[in-house]
Amino acid sequence: MRHHSVSKRRIPVVLAAVVGLAVTATATATATATATAPAAQARPAPPVPGGGPRPPPPAAEFDVPRDVLVAVGYGESRLDGHDGRPSQARGYGVMHLVDNPGQQTLREASRLTGVPVETLRRDTAANVRGGAAVLRARADAAGLTDAERDRPAAWYEAVARYGGSTDDRAARFYADGVYDLLVQGVDARAEDGSTITVRPTAVEPDRGAYADAAPLVAAPDYPSALWVPAVAGNYAVGRTSAITAVVVHVTQGSYAGAINWFQNPAAQVSAHYVIRSSDGQVTQTVREKDTAWHARSGNPYSVGIEHEGWVDQPSWFTDAMYRSSAALTRSIADRYGIPKDRAHILGHVEIPGNDHSDPGPYWDWNRYMQLVGGSTTSPVQLGFSSYATLGTGSTGDQVKAAQWLLNAQGFDAGAVDGDFGGMTAAAVRAFQTAKGLDANAVVGARTWTALLSAGARPVLKQGSTGEAVQRLQRALTAALAHTVSADGIFGPGTAQAVRDYQSTRALTVDSEVGPVTWGALQAGR
Repeated sequence: MRHHSVSKRRIPVVLAAVVGLAVTATATATATATATAPAAQARPAPPVPGGGPRPPPPAAEFDVPRDVLVAVGYGESRLDGHDGRPSQARGYGVMHLVDNPGQQTLREASRLTGVPVETLRRDTAANVRGGAAVLRARADAAGLTDAERDRPAAWYEAVARYGGSTDDRAARFYADGVYDLLVQGVDARAEDGSTITVRPTAVEPDRGAYADAAPLVAAPDYPSALWVPAVAGNYAVGRTSAITAVVVHVTQGSYAGAINWFQNPAAQVSAHYVIRSSDGQVTQTVREKDTAWHARSGNPYSVGIEHEGWVDQPSWFTDAMYRSSAALTRSIADRYGIPKDRAHILGHVEIPGNDHSDPGPYWDWNRYMQLVGGSTTSPVQLGFSSYATLGTGSTGDQVKAAQWLLNAQGFDAGAVDGDFGGMTAAAVRAFQTAKGLDANAVVGARTWTALLSAGARPVLKQGSTGEAVQRLQRALTAALAHTVSADGIFGPGTAQAVRDYQSTRALTVDSEVGPVTWGALQAGR
């Protein structure tokens, strides 16, 4: 049996259908196959029921150290295939096999394994096998011998090239992240519920061609961050507006993957900062003085911060990430005089003209704003027993509420002063146009409903609590023309109001507020 510097440990056999396909000689005899010399000479495994030999696990088949394969997969996806959904960079599955104009590891994996592209996208076992095949191809390109392939430290160049960056500094950054996982160890749960473990191991990587790559330097605007600049074609130099907001995003992919994507000229997207889930590490990719392309209509006046993760998986939103991001947002707000409130610190979903849902229902805005040191609530009264029709010449607290809501959605209503003048009218008309409403510059029931419900769309039902419930309750008050207590608690009264709204709008009457009901409210129905 070969000897590796990585740990030799038992791996649950059930993982043979998922990431455990990566079992190699580092596992004990309970594994389904054992690596020996070149993969073609691997010892035959016991036959599978129905005849035919059991295929070797990918790490054995392609002679990739098991722990290296697991570390790459964990760094890319936390070993989650995301049901075949693509990342921001159009990468698929546990091994993030990519299909975009700058990187074609998905097609390469298909060619190397003979497995159809669609299967590689959706089948985790096939995806892991495809990733192992691509890694082996990178090792061959780096000239690794059979003996060198036994040593995880020798795979550094192959791992760096697997990341897909054409910038040597960024490629080294990617590979260092994988080797940090080998040093720290991995204890993760696969899609089938099995545990996958990589024991911490002192690995000194052989950086080879990347040994002389310049280490990353401190970012120009936020010295606590690293600097990995996006390519020039993915942002605009300069600004057409003052910086007045911070926009919170979620990458729908990995930290390194997002940074690499911003270096791809075909991406046509970028953000000013990216934050890593595990430890809150920050990388700046666009100068704050320049316009990153991250939020469409919000680009000219905002700084965009991407957070590693997926909107439907709250485990990515770690304490380290929240604290690091809040410190960055606080710094930006202090430097540009941005008020630390929810009118100026916004989610991507809250920027007009966007079709994104991030940061999603699991982003804890209350906690985040507390860490930023700002206000978790609006500075004006938003809840009323009824909402009056407003137009030019109207005054009072409800005008203030409309002005604040318009400003929060990126429609410049001017000062929140309670006087409905020309600037407020123009903002109302622009909002109505964006929502497909009659653009009459009058805030009636439909416009109130759309304004009050704007924001993230978490699924709400009886027992739910929080800011989203309050938004729902206020919007229902406007839509139904009767008072729904805006106490932030989804109780029987709110459930009945939801049923009333759904029945009068020809929606499915189920007392739950999901994407369809939110969509109707936010369209002013």
